[in-house]
Amino acid sequence: MNTALRADEEAVLKLRSLYESRGYQGYKMNGFEEYDIYAQNKDFLGGEAVITFTDTEGRLMALKPDVTMSIIRSRADEDGVTEKLYYDENVCRVSHDSHRLKEFLQSGLECIGEIDLYNTCEVVSLAAESLGLFGRRFVLDISHMGIVTGLIDAIPASESQRKELTRLIGSKNLHGIEKLLSEIPGDSEAKSKLLRLADLSGSPDEVLPSLREICKGTPAEEGFRELERVTETLSQSGIFGSLRLDFSVVQDMSYYNGIVFQGFIEGIPEKVLSGGRYDPLLRRIGKNKGAIGFALNVESLEKILESKDALDADIALVYSEEDSAAEVAKRASELSENGKRVRVLREIPKRARFGEIIYFGEGQ
Repeated sequence: MNTALRADEEAVLKLRSLYESRGYQGYKMNGFEEYDIYAQNKDFLGGEAVITFTDTEGRLMALKPDVTMSIIRSRADEDGVTEKLYYDENVCRVSHDSHRLKEFLQSGLECIGEIDLYNTCEVVSLAAESLGLFGRRFVLDISHMGIVTGLIDAIPASESQRKELTRLIGSKNLHGIEKLLSEIPGDSEAKSKLLRLADLSGSPDEVLPSLREICKGTPAEEGFRELERVTETLSQSGIFGSLRLDFSVVQDMSYYNGIVFQGFIEGIPEKVLSGGRYDPLLRRIGKNKGAIGFALNVESLEKILESKDALDADIALVYSEEDSAAEVAKRASELSENGKRVRVLREIPKRARFGEIIYFGEGQ
């Protein structure tokens, strides 16, 4: 790989190569789009502020805060067609840390259309393989919104209580769940099952027997059967050992159904990948097909990748006043033939960093 590439560029090329190897096609979006689609689905953006402006025709436009909605809106519903697209795009959002507008580089993919077991397993596998490209241990936490909502449906909770239960499950706040359940009338067994689910995590082999018992005879049973089929299909793959079932992985019920997941890489404290099945979002935008996909925050990978930007150049070629300019130029050209970045200079500046320093004339 060309050593002149920045760390984020190398990461994008690795991801792009992986996705293209499975037949996904690149998608490119405009730098900004009409604001209406984002205004109607702000919750899908996790409460992110959207940066807007008025164009020369008086339309309210948005600097792109998301790629998924752009892809969905551009696709036509076609029976029997499943589109597979990948992207690497800068999205504009307000940083939670600085509260300022910032660009974030995202890579990801979307599978839209007739989503069957194979497509679901392919996307989950590609999410795990994406995490595995960077030479660190990783884990992909998997959940199923049909299981979470199915067990909540077995309890006569109000809409606000349902949302609060989902939030508490996401934070693994067992005390908070138990307290809220005590305020809701209904079957104590159903409440006990929800508490057990919130505390359940581990490898598929460890978790599935207990999960089967929890879901039996409840609206969550269908979700369990799908999750079981997915894990069984992936059990012979190389990524299976890095899969973990964890039902604190929850997404907004208004947008997500089915399999949902989050990815973590050793050395990075926050999640770097998030995705899942989001048919309800398509319905809100007027589409009738299914969809599953994920996005990976490339910027977060810089914490573990060796950044070429840390060096001013790979090689410093130092010459003196007496050296032939033509010969120095020839030597610099030879050193750069293998993609090395060569800086030619008389003296090494303070604080400059080079992978190697070569003094012209030595070893000639």
